[in-house]
Amino acid sequence: MSAVTVHDAEADARIPLRGHLRHTGALIRRNLLWIRKDPESMADALLMPVIFTLLFVFVFGGSIGQALGGGQDRYVQYVIPGMIAMMSMTLSQGVGTGFSQDFNSGVMDRFRSLPIGRGSVLFAKISVELLRMLFATAVLMIVAVAVGFEITNWPGLFATVALSTAFASSIMWVFLTLGVILKNAQSVQAMGFLVLFPLQFGSSIFAPTTSMPGWLQAFTDYNPLSTLADAARGLMIGGPVAHDLWVTLGWSVAITAVMAPYAIHKFRTKN
Repeated sequence: MSAVTVHDAEADARIPLRGHLRHTGALIRRNLLWIRKDPESMADALLMPVIFTLLFVFVFGGSIGQALGGGQDRYVQYVIPGMIAMMSMTLSQGVGTGFSQDFNSGVMDRFRSLPIGRGSVLFAKISVELLRMLFATAVLMIVAVAVGFEITNWPGLFATVALSTAFASSIMWVFLTLGVILKNAQSVQAMGFLVLFPLQFGSSIFAPTTSMPGWLQAFTDYNPLSTLADAARGLMIGGPVAHDLWVTLGWSVAITAVMAPYAIHKFRTKN
């Protein structure tokens, strides 16, 4: 263990829990003020749910809806819970690109020179990105109702949002790690695309997996985005929930347990 890591670990240990919470709160406020000064940074959270919902409902809704035994209305009920799952993954990428930009601009050097808990910087970043995700989810549901989605189970909707938030918080540790170890935001975005693309389209988010090849179905069965989307459907419109719920929570806990300590370690030791 390097001298820098030992020093940072000792410094963190001397800061009480109340201090860590205070530092995290101050950094959350700093990040929110930055968004206020740069409202364009919210464009993806505002436009992505609108564009994706309209695109999939009106371009693919008719044909996939027929395969589901209905039409466009049937597809709307199918795809919207999946879109909530997609938002949790897609917007998580922003935490990595933003973190990388802060490193390259020198902001992180300033933070690491201050007597604050190193984990507070990361937890604050995740908290603000989760707020962005919740905003995007609210926009998604407004558009969903406009195109015909029926909210028949409000507790199920809130449970879905909570589950998506838990999963998103775990995925953000992956992108935080990429933001620390990769050289720039473009590299984080490119790597994120390589992770997101197969997970999103090799899942049950946009279409049922029954027509996929057997080897791909084996992947989609335990793809966390499939289990999250299927759990969301069960919670929001009815159907089996328990298996997909526990698999999604298991993924969330496992990813966090592995990636959170690693991200904090890489942050402490990054030159």
